[in-house]
Amino acid sequence: MSISVIKKNPKIVLFTGSAHPALSHEIAKELKIKPIPNDVRRFADGETYVQFKDTFRGDNVFIVQPTCKPVNDNVIELLLAIDAARRASAGTITAVIPYFGYSRQDRKDKPRVPISAKLIANLITHAGADRIIATDLHTAQLQGFFDIPLDHISAKYIIADYFMKKLKPQLKKNNVIVVSPDAGGVERARDFAKCLKISIAIIDKRRPEANRAEIMNIIGDVAGKSAILFDDMIDTGGTMCEASKALLKAGAAEVFAACTHSVFSGNAISNLSSAPLKEIICTNTIPLPEAAIKEKKFVQLSVAPLIAGAINCVQNGISMKVLFK
Repeated sequence: MSISVIKKNPKIVLFTGSAHPALSHEIAKELKIKPIPNDVRRFADGETYVQFKDTFRGDNVFIVQPTCKPVNDNVIELLLAIDAARRASAGTITAVIPYFGYSRQDRKDKPRVPISAKLIANLITHAGADRIIATDLHTAQLQGFFDIPLDHISAKYIIADYFMKKLKPQLKKNNVIVVSPDAGGVERARDFAKCLKISIAIIDKRRPEANRAEIMNIIGDVAGKSAILFDDMIDTGGTMCEASKALLKAGAAEVFAACTHSVFSGNAISNLSSAPLKEIICTNTIPLPEAAIKEKKFVQLSVAPLIAGAINCVQNGISMKVLFK
C-alpha cells in the first residue's frame, strides 16, 4: 500500500537544465527564487547523469530545458530530470520547454517514417511529467500530442511591443505590413498582424528539397512599406534571405525578419548578416550563438518574464489570460 503526502503549501522548485542556464536564471530572478542546486554531467561514453542536490518532497518542480542543439542530448537530460524528480517524490512536475525540438516532424508525410514529435511527447509524458509549458509550438495541433495538460504561450506580444516602438511613425501612417514567408505560416502571421493592427502579405514559396527554398510570388501590396517577415523559427535562414530580396524587388521600403526560435543551423548567421535585412529579431528561447551576438543586425528579446508569469499562473491556479492583457 502506497501513501502519498500532499504538502499544504508547496513551493516552486526550479531546475536549471544545461541547455540554456542563462534563461533559467533569468526566470528564477523574475520569480525571486534560486534554482535548485544540481549536478548534470556527461560521462566519457556520452551517457548523461542528473542529480538534484536538495530535497523537494511534495513541492512543485519546474524543469526548464529547451530541446535545442544538441537536440538528442537535451531531450535525454530532460527525461532524466523528470524521472529523478518523480523518484524524489515531487508534488507535481512541469516540463518548461521554451523550444520543442522534433516539432517539425509532426506527421507521416512519406512512407515508413516516424511521427517523431509524438514519440518525444510520449517519452516526456511516460517519464513522469504532469504538465507542459511550451512557447510557440511549430503547429497548434502539437498540443494534442501530449496526454497531459499543456499551456501554450506565445512570444508574439513581446515581438509586437518591440515593433510598436521601433516602427511607431510608420505604423501611424499605416506603412507597415506583416509577411508570411510561406502559405503554412499565414495563420501565424495573421495573429501577429492583429497585435499590430495591420494587414498581411504572403510569400508563395516552393521548397524543392529540405532546407532549400525558392520564392515564387508575393501576394499582397508591399510597395513603400516596412515589411516584417514573421515566423516561429529561423533555421538555415534561406527562406528569410530569399524573401527579403523578393520584397525589396517588389518595392518594400525595408525588411525585418522576426521569429521566436533562433535555430540558426549551418551558415544561417552569415547568410542572414549578408542578406538585405534591416534587423533580425528573435527571442532567447534558444541560446544565441556568439557570432550573432557580435552582429548588430541581431536583436534578442527575453521571454523570461513571460515564462515566469506562466509558472506563477500554474503555481497559483490562475488563467494564463492575465499574461496577455
